[in-house]
Amino acid sequence: MIAAFAATLALGLASQPGTAAHVRAEHATWRYQYLTGGVNTGHGWSTWNPDGTFASRYVRESRDHGLTPVLTYYQLLQSHGAGDGLGEAAKDLANLKDNALMKAYYDDLALALRRAGEAAGGKTVVLHVEPDLWGYVEQRAGDPAQVPAAVASTGDPRLAGLPDTAAGFAQAIVRLRDAVAPKVRLGYHMSTWGTGVDPVQQNPSPGEVDRLAARGAAFYHALGARFDLVFSDPSDRDDGFDAKVNGDHGRSRWTTGDYRRDARWLADMHRATGRPLVMWQIPLGNSTLPNAWGRYRDTHVQRLLGHDPRWRRAYRDAGVIAFLFGGGADGTTTERTDGGVFKRLAARYSRARLRTK
Repeated sequence: MIAAFAATLALGLASQPGTAAHVRAEHATWRYQYLTGGVNTGHGWSTWNPDGTFASRYVRESRDHGLTPVLTYYQLLQSHGAGDGLGEAAKDLANLKDNALMKAYYDDLALALRRAGEAAGGKTVVLHVEPDLWGYVEQRAGDPAQVPAAVASTGDPRLAGLPDTAAGFAQAIVRLRDAVAPKVRLGYHMSTWGTGVDPVQQNPSPGEVDRLAARGAAFYHALGARFDLVFSDPSDRDDGFDAKVNGDHGRSRWTTGDYRRDARWLADMHRATGRPLVMWQIPLGNSTLPNAWGRYRDTHVQRLLGHDPRWRRAYRDAGVIAFLFGGGADGTTTERTDGGVFKRLAARYSRARLRTK
């Protein structure tokens, strides 16, 4: 399966329906879109178009423009269940063991897989499953078999025999994919903070970075579920946004050492899991912006796509196959508000990559 993804760094953007041509004009070849809203709320993704066709339309539009679509399936937190009224981590974990909610969840997940698989037309489509949830599970217990989840206990015959644990939940995802849409690629989200120590922001030593990666990879293997790709996100907000809106006084701004630790952590993760890596939801800010709403500064675009190729090489050598850019909150920078920096650097990168083929 790994051979299906070329060992070259693809570029991608957050992209709503109807914007595939814009993504191509920005010199990107991947795009991503959230599937969210909750499985039992009456306004989840499956209601956005009749009978879940939102997913198939998105995949088809991507395919027609030569783009690889990523659907980020983020449904558990926004569903109604045992976790209502709790904070994010507690709500996710409480919902995960709610039998009625999870029975609806598996039906909803199967619909997303089926719609994506039907529309793919033999092309690659990725379902990126529940970012953040895995980090919350890992923080609750290093062994996912110790975290309760409703799986076989939902009575869903497709999941008979699977354990009622977070490990069983991961196995259920893979089992449903195999049954409903075997060509859809599954993305597992490796939260940098799942161990309780961030390998980048808390400035651990190289040896500690290696130990953190080993713990994260051991957690992944303990799930007993073979995903196809591993996702990681450096941050979902520009560091200027975090400084001005969240008041973190610049602590989120990445230094050269941060990039070095991140690449080391990802390389360790790649070696331990054997999975291709995707850096996802990378902020789009740059140094030319005024740190105002929609136009905040950040380092990632210029560092990863700038003149100096060593960082691209470091991430490529670490096993990264794609950089997917996009903000994770209203008011963060987009490629439409960044003064054209992403488009200019992406175009230059694209031209250079074509010359070296």
